[in-house]
Amino acid sequence: MPRVDRVAEAIRKEASTIIHDEIKDPRLGFVTITRVELSEDLRNAKIFFSVLGNDEAYAKTSEALDSALGFIRKLISERINLRFSPEIIFRPDRSGEYSVRIEEVLNEIHQKEEQEQKERQKNEPKKRGRVRKKTK
Repeated sequence: MPRVDRVAEAIRKEASTIIHDEIKDPRLGFVTITRVELSEDLRNAKIFFSVLGNDEAYAKTSEALDSALGFIRKLISERINLRFSPEIIFRPDRSGEYSVRIEEVLNEIHQKEEQEQKERQKNEPKKRGRVRKKTK
């Protein structure tokens, strides 16, 4: 595993711990840090977060994270031994919502196919044939 990936994972863990345990902002919703994209020189970090809720919850959480940015950066630089403290940018990660929507669409398609199949079976004439008994 390259160093950039190890540092990104360490930043993800520390940012998650800091947000959940040390920031007491009421605007923060149920936040999950999903991933961190770190530049090759380790000076810039994009921290992606997901929030349980609607667009308003995302807006409030984004506002709270932006206001606590300096505090989070300071604590991360103290806990992770790096030469430079990376500049942090928070970005919403809506991939969870996207996958939920895809699943809903697939379920709708599946239900329509089942209904069409039931309609076809109902409209098909029943086959009437003679049943033969096996003789020995």
